[in-house]
Amino acid sequence: MATLVELNDANFEDIKALFLDVFTRPPWNDDWSDEEQLNQYLKDLMVARTPLVLGLVEDDKLIGMSIGNVRHWYEGTEYYVDELCIRTGEQGKGYGSKFLSLIEEHLEELGIRTIYLTTDRDVPAYGFYRSRGFKEVPDDVALYKTF
Repeated sequence: MATLVELNDANFEDIKALFLDVFTRPPWNDDWSDEEQLNQYLKDLMVARTPLVLGLVEDDKLIGMSIGNVRHWYEGTEYYVDELCIRTGEQGKGYGSKFLSLIEEHLEELGIRTIYLTTDRDVPAYGFYRSRGFKEVPDDVALYKTF
């Protein structure tokens, strides 16, 4: 039975391996060949002022993770998710839905009632989140500038 656990620096290598397993494959195809850049990215996320890093574990194996932080907003406290994934070979087996349910239960115990995340519209994650009650923020837009 899959269970929710809080992860920390001691789980870094497992987190890194899972991250690479998911995000270097389709549909993401991210190039994380620069290991130092990957290490710094994950450490940036995991040492935020109020980090909340959660894992889905089954048979002592990390099969899912959510890396984010708690943010205080005028409408209430939110869990802002930077990365959420299920191990590639375990996708499509209901683990994602189970993980989200466990995350919501855990957040409710912490007094947090909102999950905020971003994803691309043209990847399966978009439909997954939409079918589980996530809504688009109508007035927000993601912007970036490379120079």
